[in-house]
Amino acid sequence: MTTIGVLTGGGDCPGLNAVIRAVVRSGLRQGYDILGIRDGWLGLITGNVEPLTDYSVTGILPKGGTILGTSRTNPFKTEADLQRLQDNVRKFGIDAIVAIGGEDTLSVAAKLSRMDMPVVGVPKTIDNDVAGTDYTFGFDTAVAIVTEAIDRLHTTAESHHRVMVVEVMGRHAGWIATMAGIAGGADEILIPEVPFDLEDVCRHLRARYERGKKFSIVVVAEGARPKGMETAIVQSTKTDEFGHVRLGGVGNFLRDQLEEKLDMETRVTVLGHVQRGGTPTAHDRVLATRFGVAVVDLIREKDFGKMVALQGNAIVSIPLEEAVERLKTVDMDLYRIASIFYGG
Repeated sequence: MTTIGVLTGGGDCPGLNAVIRAVVRSGLRQGYDILGIRDGWLGLITGNVEPLTDYSVTGILPKGGTILGTSRTNPFKTEADLQRLQDNVRKFGIDAIVAIGGEDTLSVAAKLSRMDMPVVGVPKTIDNDVAGTDYTFGFDTAVAIVTEAIDRLHTTAESHHRVMVVEVMGRHAGWIATMAGIAGGADEILIPEVPFDLEDVCRHLRARYERGKKFSIVVVAEGARPKGMETAIVQSTKTDEFGHVRLGGVGNFLRDQLEEKLDMETRVTVLGHVQRGGTPTAHDRVLATRFGVAVVDLIREKDFGKMVALQGNAIVSIPLEEAVERLKTVDMDLYRIASIFYGG
């Protein structure tokens, strides 16, 4: 009897439960036992697992978050944690691990695969920055949430003749800012891939004002920074187990600078964790379901060390090493489309 252990790691994301449901339903149909690993890699370190049945996943398809819980645990931080993880894999008779996560979770999966552990991956992040896949589930939901927020801010910006700065997630990749900014008709989009010139931003917004448009919407990814600043603005220098600091504050920086340079009333809205919460869109539910079924197929074929991915409209598999060797940043052709509307 094959036993599959499934875990969700890193930040929560709309669509996680859809993947879990698909892994359980598909696995049970093939005669596998499914174990849910609680709180990401931490569950394999502490031995916190539970059987997942058909009943366990009933009704979870539209539910946000993850029924398994999550954490930003790095089992490679200490030799003792890594040994406990390996011992628990043997203790619970786990024949394959499904790791659902982003850059950090999948990097752990890739390292375990190099140690000949039977691991397969599913790409998850609202940032859409995992290489090898056109889209990650959760991204579409985040873009929809940010677009709705921009739409709502337009009305108050226009009524009060204000500049509205909207800070969104995006540590190293500005996919959310770019896509939601285009969809929401933002007048300036600032992303980590392109350090911005504050004078250029002011010139674009001033041109709008002189054309009779007395308000503007600026969308900025949390990892964006002005030219000359070597690192992004941070909320705290304290790092997580993967060495990441907590970003945030570029929206407030922009508000102060724009208000001073433009002499226009400026407000900032930081959407924060609202972007990753709540019900997944239909697109994300379908993509997550397809990923969940495909990853069980990899296990059936004993094709370990792979990650399922969307390329075009096909679900394919790529080596985990390929998925984590780099981050997928914004397509500059797409970003240039947004710039057509600056100052207009």
